[in-house]
Amino acid sequence: MRILVCTTQVPFARGGAELLSEGLRDALRAQGHEAEIIALPYTWTPRPNLIKSALAWRLLDLTQVDGRPVDAIICTKFPSYAASHPRKIVWLVHQHRQAYDWYGTALSDWGAQPGDAEARQQLQRLDRRTLGEAQALFAISRNVAARLRRFNDLHATPLYPPSHLMDRLRPGPFEDYILSISRLDAAKRIDLLLHALARSRSSLRAIIAGRGPEQAALQRLARDLNLGDRVHFAGFVEDTRALELFARCRAVYYAPVDEDYGFATIEAFAAGKPVLTTTDAGGVLEFVQHGSSGYVAAPDAVALAAGIDELADVQLAQRLGAANPSRVAEIKWSHVVDTLLATPGPQRT
Repeated sequence: MRILVCTTQVPFARGGAELLSEGLRDALRAQGHEAEIIALPYTWTPRPNLIKSALAWRLLDLTQVDGRPVDAIICTKFPSYAASHPRKIVWLVHQHRQAYDWYGTALSDWGAQPGDAEARQQLQRLDRRTLGEAQALFAISRNVAARLRRFNDLHATPLYPPSHLMDRLRPGPFEDYILSISRLDAAKRIDLLLHALARSRSSLRAIIAGRGPEQAALQRLARDLNLGDRVHFAGFVEDTRALELFARCRAVYYAPVDEDYGFATIEAFAAGKPVLTTTDAGGVLEFVQHGSSGYVAAPDAVALAAGIDELADVQLAQRLGAANPSRVAEIKWSHVVDTLLATPGPQRT
């Protein structure tokens, strides 16, 4: 089949959603399909640009390219699923969370401006229509599916994506550092790790890999907490370095606010490492069980410090991580492609 993977692009930004789209395209090609990514730029300020971005997708004719038919489209991020096609499949990464579960919180600028409530309702109506018309509706986690059901009364089937690192991750020694590898923004709560490390009685260190808008603030916080050489900011790391960091860490810290899914979780599991997370981390908790595959703490520095202190016990960390590779072994691209394309398309006349 000829298939388009539809996604959005924020210029100069790259993260898990981009890797997901590329992985899906490559997996489709591996199974003999012709597949390409189509991406449109996405802007969310001022508010009307959100609807304009959706309209841009709606106006595209994706049924054919240069006179040749397109058999299916697979839409991922908002607002790519506004696109129209007789065989539209949605694999939902997330909606515009600032207008949903983050509305009125410190993570969103929605809720404080006149007209926000009306704009929110308009956006939710748009999502309900454009997602509801899909021939097949999937979400990347149970958490994303639950949000969709809560806010839009739509039912999606959870379908976990693999990480592009999965086939290369291997267990290694349990060295004396906690690894954090993610975009450095407020929702990822790297500041909680720093505060917890400052309260920890252990000598464990932290290596923080990634870039983002909170980098300078986090570096200042580390200095203010007098963490010194207990924290190393590694910046962006290439795959080879990431594989090494996963293989040799004591545990992986990943405790975002109600995360959609979280590649860092399954990457840690594939490397045989436990995950240090919190009770409100969302999709992370679909994998991490306290005392079995990781440590789940209340979302505060004192509770996380206790987790760090427990993970200072090498034997405990080894026990918690031992079975984790088997827990993610079935998350494969072949299964994703087979599941997404299982719904037959309309017959051509």
